Amino acid sequence: MEKAESSFTKGGRFIGKFGFTPLSIAMLFVLAIFPLVLQDEVITRLLISALMLGALAMAFDFTAGFININNFGYAAFWGVGAYTSALLAVKLGVSPWLGMLAGGILAGLLGLGLGFLTLRLAGIFASCMTWFVALAMFAVTANWVELTRGTSGLSVPPLFNTTGNIEYFYTILIMTVLTYVGLKVIIKSHIGTAFRAIGQDLQAAQASGINVTKYKIMNFTISCAIAGVLGGFYAHFVGIITPTVMNTSHTVEVMVLSFVGGRGTIWGGLIAGLVMIPGMEYLKGLMELRLLIYGLLMIVVMIFFPSGLAGLYYKVVQFIRKNATLTKVKKEEKDVRRAGL
Repeated sequence: MEKAESSFTKGGRFIGKFGFTPLSIAMLFVLAIFPLVLQDEVITRLLISALMLGALAMAFDFTAGFININNFGYAAFWGVGAYTSALLAVKLGVSPWLGMLAGGILAGLLGLGLGFLTLRLAGIFASCMTWFVALAMFAVTANWVELTRGTSGLSVPPLFNTTGNIEYFYTILIMTVLTYVGLKVIIKSHIGTAFRAIGQDLQAAQASGINVTKYKIMNFTISCAIAGVLGGFYAHFVGIITPTVMNTSHTVEVMVLSFVGGRGTIWGGLIAGLVMIPGMEYLKGLMELRLLIYGLLMIVVMIFFPSGLAGLYYKVVQFIRKNATLTKVKKEEKDVRRAGL
């Protein structure tokens, strides 16, 4: 019995090392079988979008939630990955799977270069610089018609020779899980400790000997690389891309998911994506007001729920545990009285 308990405990620690709990594994299992049970192409497509944007929100939170840099140009790196994978497939016949990897590498290299140029600045100045660079990247994509076809759009070959969405769903599900696990492993390492120190108190981190610029650039590069890989997937999923993929509105959407989910949690952005993206589908008549809705939602969250959905979850868990403890104490007191009688 003790050996079984020991194995169970070790298994729990192993799972926890990668950021999973029994509840999250159960939710992941339900999500994985949901499209098979429902068999609805529209909802499956919505789930694909939710997972993709949720993964982007996790990578965005990796920077915003840990080193306090809001990458206002994040959609541009997503677009770089999309165009890289698309152009390699269209112009050179490169496999989309290799194209997605190449998109991540190029986006990461651009993030590395931008990090060297901007991350020595204070938080808000670095954030503004990322936005300016993103606007420049958008302009280049829109005007380099010979390469990108500009606003006419670039037709992209699919990942799978099928009209269904189920293959894309499981592909993005695996990519999302790998993104989460990878970010969690980094956050739980000594590198993650440095990130937290920088985010909590920059001056104290510098005084303790942490190379702040080095860790900021490392964090920023990883986040941009993830956006690039996801951008490659997006290009082959939708089949046609235009420069609008780099619009600031997409960055706003990802940022809202990150903040609503809970900054500094990683998983919060994914949960927000799974809740909000399908929910927005039922507000299609208000899509012109989407950014206004996102703005109002951000204000409400920052005023009333600054820790987001993750904070609400932790409060509920704390409340349940507190009640469970009180119930246990009362039961023990009652047993003691009975024993005394």
